[in-house]
Amino acid sequence: MTASPPGTSIGADGLLPGARFTFSPNCDDRPPDETVSLIVIHAISLPPGEFGGDAIERLFTNRLDPAGHPYYREIHALRVSAHFLIRRDGALFQFVPCHRRAWHAGLSNWRGRERCNDFSIGIELEGCDELPFEEAQYQALTQLLSVLKRSYPRADIAGHADIAPGRKTDPGPRFDWKRLAE
Repeated sequence: MTASPPGTSIGADGLLPGARFTFSPNCDDRPPDETVSLIVIHAISLPPGEFGGDAIERLFTNRLDPAGHPYYREIHALRVSAHFLIRRDGALFQFVPCHRRAWHAGLSNWRGRERCNDFSIGIELEGCDELPFEEAQYQALTQLLSVLKRSYPRADIAGHADIAPGRKTDPGPRFDWKRLAE
Protein backbone atom coordinates (compact mmCIF):
# COMPACT_ATOMS: atom_id res chain seq x y z
CA MET A 1 0.00 0.00 0.00
CA THR A 2 1.45 3.37 -0.92
CA ALA A 3 0.94 6.52 1.05
CA SER A 4 -1.71 9.03 0.15
CA PRO A 5 -0.95 12.55 1.29
CA PRO A 6 -2.62 13.43 4.55
CA GLY A 7 -5.18 16.17 4.77
CA THR A 8 -4.09 19.63 5.78
CA SER A 9 -5.73 19.59 9.20
CA ILE A 10 -7.14 17.33 11.85
CA GLY A 11 -10.93 17.11 11.57
CA ALA A 12 -13.34 18.02 14.35
CA ASP A 13 -13.66 14.26 14.92
CA GLY A 14 -9.92 14.05 15.69
CA LEU A 15 -9.20 12.16 12.47
CA LEU A 16 -6.76 13.02 9.71
CA PRO A 17 -8.17 12.77 6.20
CA GLY A 18 -5.91 10.54 4.08
CA ALA A 19 -5.00 8.22 6.95
CA ARG A 20 -6.57 4.75 7.01
CA PHE A 21 -8.54 4.67 10.26
CA THR A 22 -8.99 1.54 12.35
CA PHE A 23 -10.33 2.18 15.85
CA SER A 24 -8.26 0.98 18.79
CA PRO A 25 -10.13 0.43 22.04
CA ASN A 26 -6.87 1.16 23.87
CA CYS A 27 -7.61 4.79 24.49
CA ASP A 28 -9.71 7.00 26.71
CA ASP A 29 -10.49 10.65 27.34
CA ARG A 30 -7.69 13.06 28.12
CA PRO A 31 -7.90 14.76 31.52
CA PRO A 32 -10.19 17.80 31.50
CA ASP A 33 -8.61 20.96 30.05
CA GLU A 34 -5.52 19.03 28.90
CA THR A 35 -4.04 20.09 25.57
CA VAL A 36 -1.54 18.36 23.33
CA SER A 37 1.94 19.72 24.01
CA LEU A 38 4.11 16.77 22.96
CA ILE A 39 4.46 14.49 19.94
CA VAL A 40 6.24 11.21 20.66
CA ILE A 41 7.97 9.22 17.92
CA HIS A 42 8.21 5.47 18.45
CA ALA A 43 9.39 2.46 16.44
CA ILE A 44 7.70 -0.93 16.33
CA SER A 45 8.09 -4.17 14.41
CA LEU A 46 6.18 -7.37 14.94
CA PRO A 47 7.68 -9.86 15.21
CA PRO A 48 10.80 -7.93 16.27
CA GLY A 49 12.94 -7.03 13.28
CA GLU A 50 10.30 -8.11 10.74
CA PHE A 51 8.12 -5.83 8.66
CA GLY A 52 4.79 -6.12 6.89
CA GLY A 53 1.75 -8.11 7.87
CA ASP A 54 -1.03 -7.05 10.17
CA ALA A 55 0.46 -7.83 13.59
CA ILE A 56 0.80 -4.19 14.65
CA GLU A 57 -2.83 -3.50 13.77
CA ARG A 58 -3.84 -6.66 15.60
CA LEU A 59 -1.85 -5.62 18.69
CA PHE A 60 -3.46 -2.17 18.72
CA THR A 61 -6.95 -3.69 18.36
CA ASN A 62 -6.47 -6.49 20.92
CA ARG A 63 -6.62 -9.23 18.29
CA LEU A 64 -3.01 -10.46 18.29
CA ASP A 65 -2.97 -14.26 18.16
CA PRO A 66 -0.55 -15.59 20.80
CA ALA A 67 -0.02 -18.70 18.65
CA GLY A 68 1.05 -16.61 15.64
CA HIS A 69 4.68 -16.23 16.81
CA PRO A 70 6.53 -17.13 20.02
CA TYR A 71 7.02 -13.41 20.83
CA TYR A 72 3.28 -12.80 20.60
CA ARG A 73 2.73 -15.02 23.64
CA GLU A 74 4.61 -12.39 25.69
CA ILE A 75 2.73 -9.35 24.39
CA HIS A 76 -0.73 -10.41 23.21
CA ALA A 77 -2.41 -9.25 26.43
CA LEU A 78 -0.89 -5.76 26.33
CA ARG A 79 -3.40 -2.98 25.89
CA VAL A 80 -1.48 -0.42 23.85
CA SER A 81 -2.09 1.87 20.92
CA ALA A 82 -0.79 4.94 19.17
CA HIS A 83 -2.54 7.70 17.32
CA PHE A 84 -0.65 7.00 14.07
CA LEU A 85 1.45 4.31 12.39
CA ILE A 86 3.66 4.90 9.37
CA ARG A 87 4.54 1.73 7.47
CA ARG A 88 7.84 1.14 5.66
CA ASP A 89 6.26 2.25 2.37
CA GLY A 90 4.96 5.48 3.92
CA ALA A 91 1.35 4.32 4.28
CA LEU A 92 -0.34 6.23 7.09
CA PHE A 93 -2.73 4.62 9.55
CA GLN A 94 -4.64 6.15 12.44
CA PHE A 95 -5.94 4.20 15.44
CA VAL A 96 -7.01 6.86 17.95
CA PRO A 97 -8.60 10.26 17.32
CA CYS A 98 -6.21 13.05 18.26
CA HIS A 99 -8.48 14.50 20.94
CA ARG A 100 -8.39 11.18 22.84
CA ARG A 101 -5.57 9.71 24.92
CA ALA A 102 -3.78 6.78 23.22
CA TRP A 103 -1.91 4.35 25.45
CA HIS A 104 1.55 4.61 23.87
CA ALA A 105 3.99 6.16 26.34
CA GLY A 106 3.69 4.05 29.48
CA LEU A 107 5.67 5.21 32.50
CA SER A 108 7.04 8.48 31.16
CA ASN A 109 8.19 12.00 31.95
CA TRP A 110 8.76 15.07 29.79
CA ARG A 111 10.21 18.24 31.27
CA GLY A 112 9.05 17.32 34.75
CA ARG A 113 5.57 16.23 33.72
CA GLU A 114 4.66 12.58 34.22
CA ARG A 115 2.01 10.57 32.37
CA CYS A 116 2.91 11.74 28.88
CA ASN A 117 -0.12 9.98 27.39
CA ASP A 118 -2.23 12.73 28.97
CA PHE A 119 -0.73 15.46 26.77
CA SER A 120 0.82 13.76 23.77
CA ILE A 121 0.22 12.35 20.31
CA GLY A 122 1.96 9.01 19.61
CA ILE A 123 3.40 8.18 16.18
CA GLU A 124 4.75 4.69 15.52
CA LEU A 125 7.18 4.11 12.68
CA GLU A 126 7.43 0.55 11.45
CA GLY A 127 11.07 -0.11 12.25
CA CYS A 128 13.64 -1.16 14.80
CA ASP A 129 16.91 0.02 16.35
CA GLU A 130 19.08 -2.02 13.99
CA LEU A 131 17.87 -0.79 10.58
CA PRO A 132 17.49 2.64 9.00
CA PHE A 133 14.04 3.98 8.28
CA GLU A 134 12.82 4.36 4.69
CA GLU A 135 12.67 7.57 2.67
CA ALA A 136 8.90 7.12 2.28
CA GLN A 137 8.56 7.06 6.07
CA TYR A 138 10.45 10.31 6.51
CA GLN A 139 8.29 11.93 3.83
CA ALA A 140 5.07 10.75 5.47
CA LEU A 141 6.34 11.71 8.93
CA THR A 142 7.32 15.19 7.78
CA GLN A 143 3.86 15.72 6.24
CA LEU A 144 2.13 14.38 9.35
CA LEU A 145 4.22 16.54 11.68
CA SER A 146 3.42 19.59 9.56
CA VAL A 147 -0.30 18.95 10.02
CA LEU A 148 0.06 18.22 13.73
CA LYS A 149 2.16 21.34 14.34
CA ARG A 150 -0.59 23.45 12.73
CA SER A 151 -3.13 21.93 15.12
CA TYR A 152 -0.78 21.90 18.12
CA PRO A 153 1.76 24.69 17.49
CA ARG A 154 3.33 24.50 20.95
CA ALA A 155 3.95 20.76 20.85
CA ASP A 156 7.50 19.54 21.39
CA ILE A 157 8.74 16.52 19.45
CA ALA A 158 10.58 13.74 21.31
CA GLY A 159 11.43 10.08 20.98
CA HIS A 160 10.07 7.38 23.23
CA ALA A 161 13.61 7.00 24.59
CA ASP A 162 13.55 10.68 25.63
CA ILE A 163 10.42 10.31 27.76
CA ALA A 164 11.26 6.84 29.13
CA PRO A 165 15.08 6.78 29.36
CA GLY A 166 16.53 3.48 30.48
CA ARG A 167 13.24 1.74 29.71
CA LYS A 168 12.84 2.42 25.97
CA THR A 169 15.29 2.97 23.10
CA ASP A 170 13.01 3.84 20.20
CA PRO A 171 12.95 5.27 17.65
CA GLY A 172 16.55 4.16 17.99
CA PRO A 173 20.01 5.19 16.85
CA ARG A 174 19.18 4.75 13.16
CA PHE A 175 16.47 7.41 13.24
CA ASP A 176 17.75 10.57 11.55
CA TRP A 177 16.49 13.44 13.70
CA LYS A 178 18.11 15.97 11.34
CA ARG A 179 15.55 14.97 8.70
CA LEU A 180 12.82 16.58 10.81
CA ALA A 181 14.57 19.94 10.67
CA GLU A 182 14.65 20.02 6.85
